[in-house]
Amino acid sequence: MLDLRRIRQEPDEVRARLAVRGKAGETDAAVGRILELDEERRALIGEGDALKARRNAVSLEVAERKRRGEPADEVIAEMRGVADRIRDGDTRLREIEGEIERLLLNIPNTPNPAVPPGDESCNQTVREWGERREFAVPPRPHWEIGAELGILDLPAGAKVAGSGFPAYRGQGARLQRALVNWMLDLHTGEHGYAEVAPPFVVNRAAMTGTGQLPKFEDDAYGIGEDDLFLIPTAEVPVTNMHREELLDAERLPIAYTAYSPCFRREAGAAGKDTRGILRVHQFEKVELVRFEHPERSGEALEELVGHAETVLQRLGLAYRVLLLAGGDLGFSSAQTFDLEVWAPGVQRWLEVSSCSTFSDYQARRASIRFRPAGGGKPEYVHTLNGSGLALPRIVVALLENGQRPDGTVDLPEALHSYIGTTRLGG
Repeated sequence: MLDLRRIRQEPDEVRARLAVRGKAGETDAAVGRILELDEERRALIGEGDALKARRNAVSLEVAERKRRGEPADEVIAEMRGVADRIRDGDTRLREIEGEIERLLLNIPNTPNPAVPPGDESCNQTVREWGERREFAVPPRPHWEIGAELGILDLPAGAKVAGSGFPAYRGQGARLQRALVNWMLDLHTGEHGYAEVAPPFVVNRAAMTGTGQLPKFEDDAYGIGEDDLFLIPTAEVPVTNMHREELLDAERLPIAYTAYSPCFRREAGAAGKDTRGILRVHQFEKVELVRFEHPERSGEALEELVGHAETVLQRLGLAYRVLLLAGGDLGFSSAQTFDLEVWAPGVQRWLEVSSCSTFSDYQARRASIRFRPAGGGKPEYVHTLNGSGLALPRIVVALLENGQRPDGTVDLPEALHSYIGTTRLGG
């Protein structure tokens, strides 16, 4: 969440940065309400401190009068009135602080200065890599290729769970496993990440800590009786592993990678990309999560993007890197680079990774701090994460780019030893 002191001291700057997201009216109103409540809160604190000081003084006066055998009824009556005012003030203070917290939890992060304003049409292409494959005949979409090879069974998935829950068979299932193992080996062996096997369900505090709640509860799969949630990404459990911790500066940076299934209702995307596995409710992903010193946040984001790019380069897939505009940023993100691969069968660029820095936004929500080297007041870490990578659209790109006239699919060399073959269907 945003720092209340920052809102109080730099309200115009906070409003200006939030306006880059394109919802100035909504966020301006929230900021204005927070400022009103904060002013009332500080007045109540001042009044309460004065009343408590008066209560202490009255208590001493009552004791002194009783010691001297003098009547104290008038003073005792005053003390009762003071106590009532203190109680009422404390009640109102708790109400105000609760409302401020609710407002802060629903205000998105402020974009970094490098983030351009506008919606997704204002996203900026930073660079492209690789050449798009040329085909003698129009390339087929992945759902046709997968069905003919018997590796993608969408009807079976829909039968047991509903639309958006794909099933993979034979070499398709093996391809999923191969991609996960290869990516984890790459990130741990070459990029320096420590592997984590996290829980696939989390509590409400964890979802709140990374920004999924309360804003996006409708997009989550909840387990009502236990107040738990199926994870939308490994970012949630892995980031919250250090919730409410004070880390030593010497431990930074901390870098984790984790495999997990991901579950998303995609409530706001109903009816979009219904064919194939372009948009699904369950998918596998390898995640990269970093905890950084604030001074290294920008450099760490560049490293994170580079690690995700390495995956695509080793797979030989043409891709581009986009700097997202403010209106396309995720709720908690301060700056995001998307990686998109070219899928010739559907003739589209497909997002396979979002690499983001969240500044101290998540750390404030989850209370993750570090003690500076040499002592000093604890500071909030900066958190970052990115997909390294998400599998469904990588599978789409592999099938559509590797397709051959005989119906088989060539696989990139990086996967040969992991899947035990050079070609699907061969």
